Amino acid sequence: MATHAFLPTATWSGKLFEGQWSPGAGTQDVVEPATGERLGEIAMADPAQISRAAATAAKAQRDWASAPYDTRAQVLRRAAQLAEEHNDEIVQWLVRESGSTQLKAGFEAKVNTKALHEAAALPSRSIGEVLPSEPGRLNLARRRPLGVVGVIAPFNFPLYLAMRAVAPALALGNAVVLKPDPRTAVCGGFVIARLFELAGLPAGLLHVLPGDGAAGAALTSDPNIAMIQFTGSTRAGRKVGEAAGKHLKKVSLELGGKNSLIVLDDADMELAIANTAWGVYLHQGQICMATGRVLVQRSIHARFLEKLVAKAKSLKVGNPADGEVAIGPLINAQQRDHAARIVAEAQAAGATLATGGGYQDLYFEPTVLSDVSRDNPAFHEEIFAPVAVVVPFDTDDEAVELANDSEYGLSMAIVSSNVGRALKLGERLRTGLLHINDQTVNDEVINPFGGVGASGNGTSIGGPSNIDEFTQWQWMTVKGEAPAYPI
Repeated sequence: MATHAFLPTATWSGKLFEGQWSPGAGTQDVVEPATGERLGEIAMADPAQISRAAATAAKAQRDWASAPYDTRAQVLRRAAQLAEEHNDEIVQWLVRESGSTQLKAGFEAKVNTKALHEAAALPSRSIGEVLPSEPGRLNLARRRPLGVVGVIAPFNFPLYLAMRAVAPALALGNAVVLKPDPRTAVCGGFVIARLFELAGLPAGLLHVLPGDGAAGAALTSDPNIAMIQFTGSTRAGRKVGEAAGKHLKKVSLELGGKNSLIVLDDADMELAIANTAWGVYLHQGQICMATGRVLVQRSIHARFLEKLVAKAKSLKVGNPADGEVAIGPLINAQQRDHAARIVAEAQAAGATLATGGGYQDLYFEPTVLSDVSRDNPAFHEEIFAPVAVVVPFDTDDEAVELANDSEYGLSMAIVSSNVGRALKLGERLRTGLLHINDQTVNDEVINPFGGVGASGNGTSIGGPSNIDEFTQWQWMTVKGEAPAYPI
């Protein structure tokens, strides 16, 4: 692939702010999932490089935290401007490296820029409170930067799910060591590095180091890292949380989900189908908020299933780089085989394959499974593929019971023409995100985002939560003179 003015190929092998570094853990090809074409090569970081980066970041962070608030805000504003200027190139990297459709990549690039704009407003926010106290003493509670934040980001929304942590962490006076998923290290890592480099971020504050599990483990144990923000699978998140907890680090875990969309019998059928298709099939279902279960009231179940099957069959599958398609490739063969296994096991357990179920290379057919019981693997396992799991229910109470029958608790949604009924039902759902008359995949940057149970540790990032997540309280008192204590 040709060198671009915005993202030169030298960046792929590690040329960030402080010159070239050697691939401590070797190199890895940048591969286009849609075609298997080699797009370039990245260097992989080892634990020693993680350690050096964290030490460098800790030194640089002190001056950054004490810089005037508008200095930090200006860097974020400039990064947002650059993201807008280079939007088309960023979108194409998302399409080619992550397998995103043009629609999804365009949305991700847009929300990434929005995250930068929102972060630019953080430095000028109030950072504390004046508390009541005795006469003659000033009693303050103020927010202070944590120091160095380690960010471990996933492959599915690689740009935004990294930026939503990197941008506010930097804005609030922290330094960052970012470990993007090696499968999407360009669009989920080096794009971010290049934006901040061109925006004038001082050297040493942001380190982008793709790496394997050993590099991630080094982040969780390094004494210069104060916090880990991890987005990824529940299995990996448990390991990250355990490892970071041993070193008393602050941890934010944004994990998987088996999210239910409840379609009540008074729903508009066409709108319900549109919401279901978006929630299930967007980005091939490779989203933590994807609709993992479609719970449909039995009186409309047959008609709903017929229309959903027709919708699935109508979706165009193909290479997103060639034009507008609805379904692109899965990220790799492992994810494809995982989905195929669950579909096969679901059928063996009694589910009906209403449509789809096959694949060619990394292209998985839009699939609909019906007759899925509560003991079926497809009911409980996160599939992360374009597979709709349709489950009938009779009463609102049963819908609540089915939706809550999961270790996960990330996002749920209800479609109904009776908002009062939907709200009453929603109050009983165990979930971090709840959408009435919408589907499960929603994020607007300004909202707190977090799940419960196996979907996370109850923390939230985004919107009003960012100051809480990326700073810590300090209590400070001031007196005119020291008191004469009696001892």
